[in-house]
Amino acid sequence: MKKSYMKSLLMFALVAAICAAVSPSFAAPVQPMVRVKDIVTIEGVRDNQLVGMGLVVGLQGTGDRGGMASQMMSNMTSQFGVTMDPKQIRSRNAAVVTVTCQLPAFMSPGQNADVVVSAMGDAKSLEGGVLLQTPLKAANGGVYAVAQGPLTIGGWAEGGAASRTRRNVVTVGRIPNGAIIEQGVNMNYSYDGYINLLLRNSDFTTAQRVAAAINQKFGNVAFAPDAGQVSVKLPANYANSPAAFIASIESLTIRPDTIAKIVVNERTGTIVMGGNVRIGNTAVAHGNLMVRVSESPQVSQPGPFSGGVTAVTPQTDIQASEGVAQLVELPSTSTVTDLTNAMNAVGATPRDLIAVLQAMDEAGALHGTLVIQ
Repeated sequence: MKKSYMKSLLMFALVAAICAAVSPSFAAPVQPMVRVKDIVTIEGVRDNQLVGMGLVVGLQGTGDRGGMASQMMSNMTSQFGVTMDPKQIRSRNAAVVTVTCQLPAFMSPGQNADVVVSAMGDAKSLEGGVLLQTPLKAANGGVYAVAQGPLTIGGWAEGGAASRTRRNVVTVGRIPNGAIIEQGVNMNYSYDGYINLLLRNSDFTTAQRVAAAINQKFGNVAFAPDAGQVSVKLPANYANSPAAFIASIESLTIRPDTIAKIVVNERTGTIVMGGNVRIGNTAVAHGNLMVRVSESPQVSQPGPFSGGVTAVTPQTDIQASEGVAQLVELPSTSTVTDLTNAMNAVGATPRDLIAVLQAMDEAGALHGTLVIQ
């Protein structure tokens, strides 16, 4: 039997030189023009998480087998004047579930929100179930919503005595608009006449550009105290309508700035490069070494009446071949596109490119932050 082993050897010769900066007049913009609304949030305007524990009924024998569901059913029937011992309840048509809800900002009583229902016990499926009225509480213990209704699973599970088949997860479901808001949460987004804009990706340059765009339209009312926020003074003509002022700010457009970064996931071979990554003057050599090992055992048969025994003698053939090394030079004005095209030209795989990027970073030729996950 023949066994073949292939081993790839990546050889990199990196020559780092003096790095020349890319001229801004020739550099194409990396980031597009975006709305302020898409890169900031308003301090004080936030969602709130709600959670509750309820009972799903109407299952076709796929509910909980433990005593928790029986105890909850006993407690529920007692509220309607029927007292039962939990040990007498042997139904598997109910399941204990957790109900979670994301309460959006500025929700008022009577409005609806979606809920997610997840099995807590050993229920096999929540398909066809109906959630009974479940209060949803916030972290402070107050009830802010009540959920009830039929579940939407988005999957199925079928089987018999010998095998089962299932698609998607059938122990988690949703109830669209299944929660009715009972009380809202007050959102205070104006502090002493100031509104704070929080950047989703903190950056000093982006914060300064946001402040400059606001000041250009409304006067000297905004400043950036740090890389993560921009404080804006509410103009006098917007004192009675701060929402209109925020809407005007959100419609402004700027060009955000980000740190040059390369994210590498070695487990999956995924590489994501920012367009503003620059590469110094570099030479990259790529070569392949292929080693093939073949086992060809031979049988040694003794002559007639010689008194010898049949024996198997191993025989190993080793062949090694190395591809022609290819040297690619990248000038100091190279971008990620140039590096990608060069590595594609020499036939490098994403795994090879990961090693190239790591070597470039150690040589000081990679002008960006290399993040390895």
